[in-house]
Amino acid sequence: MSRFVETVLPARLGRRFRWLLVSSWTTNIGDGVAMAAGPLLVASQTDDARLVAMAGLLRGLPWLLIGLHAGAMADRLDRRTVVVTANLVRTVVLALLCASIATGHVSITVVLVSVFALGVAEVFADSTSSTLTPMFVDKSDLGTANSRMQAGLLTANQLVGPPVGAFLFAAGMVWPFATQLVCVLLGVVLVSRIGSTRDQVRDSVDTHVRQDIVEGIRWLWGHAAIRTLAIVILTFNITWGAAWSILVLWSLDRVHMGEVGFGLLTTASALGGMLGTFLYGRLERRFDLATLMKTCLLLEVLMHLALALTTVPWVALLIMFGFGAYAFVWFNVSQVVRQRAVPMEFQGRVGSVYLIFVFGGMVIGQAIGGVIAQHWGLAAPFWFAFVGSGLTLALVWSRLPSIAHADEPAAAAA
Repeated sequence: MSRFVETVLPARLGRRFRWLLVSSWTTNIGDGVAMAAGPLLVASQTDDARLVAMAGLLRGLPWLLIGLHAGAMADRLDRRTVVVTANLVRTVVLALLCASIATGHVSITVVLVSVFALGVAEVFADSTSSTLTPMFVDKSDLGTANSRMQAGLLTANQLVGPPVGAFLFAAGMVWPFATQLVCVLLGVVLVSRIGSTRDQVRDSVDTHVRQDIVEGIRWLWGHAAIRTLAIVILTFNITWGAAWSILVLWSLDRVHMGEVGFGLLTTASALGGMLGTFLYGRLERRFDLATLMKTCLLLEVLMHLALALTTVPWVALLIMFGFGAYAFVWFNVSQVVRQRAVPMEFQGRVGSVYLIFVFGGMVIGQAIGGVIAQHWGLAAPFWFAFVGSGLTLALVWSRLPSIAHADEPAAAAA
């Protein structure tokens, strides 16, 4: 048993990271349960497609509205306190939602308000949680630490949680949200064990939040390697969002996989992600970060081409499995590069800009993907993604070695 624990949670990562990791896994179980139960709750209250779509919009909108402010607060305050407070707010919202369901007073208005409030709290919790890992773990171990975080996300949030959430919703509408409440509350107890982090952020805070935000953006834009990495993330998410915006129609009408087949695409991607996550440590030891970055981005380009060409269900599943594998390797690599290069007092602000680029790129891509498909067919968004990501990769290919070693002064200066 001790050998298994050492393999999953190496002692060199430290006790504080272990508490953070277990807290993250626990919270992700609750979020995974809600991933399936949330849309079911919305659908139980309305059949208006506009309101159903609004629920998804309200979940992501807070990132665009307050993401920069959340990052600035993460660099001003005790980061553990921010995470604990944000998750306690989530428990209050969930408790009120459960009460409304249990008493029969739930409505689509209550649900939409709850979705937005939970989204606001999650912006602060998630943007701050991502800054804790580099505080507790040595730079050489960031890849391993992030891969353990991702393993919990994939297992609890995407594989185990959703089917459990659907089962609990069928048993009683309130049960999945009560389960999420318990998981989030337990996560608060676990993360509180890491102790104060105030003295590890900034020595003193005598500036306005707006000034902090400007300083964070200025630091990112002035660092050539990190700026280029941010632009790569934005453009690749635009192309990815355009293709994924019509994935359900592509799978049903072009590949003829059926509803179950469409669900299997997500499962295949999650299984591939688990493989990539668990192999990450070996890959990082065998290959340098620049090689991993080039390989992952090249595979992204080729995946879009393969999906544009295929009409065979089992081939689509294999492609999605491969996508999950390299996508989570890329996530770990890009996050390690950023965490190593960004000073501790800027981690929250720079990280929030990245998350805005992620969500902003997806929103832009989703907006244009449907238009492209409407005019040129269901394969057209994948051709757009192939060409767009290919051109982007060609432009940054020679820069990737310097980006991979952005934490080294010589590389940053170049």
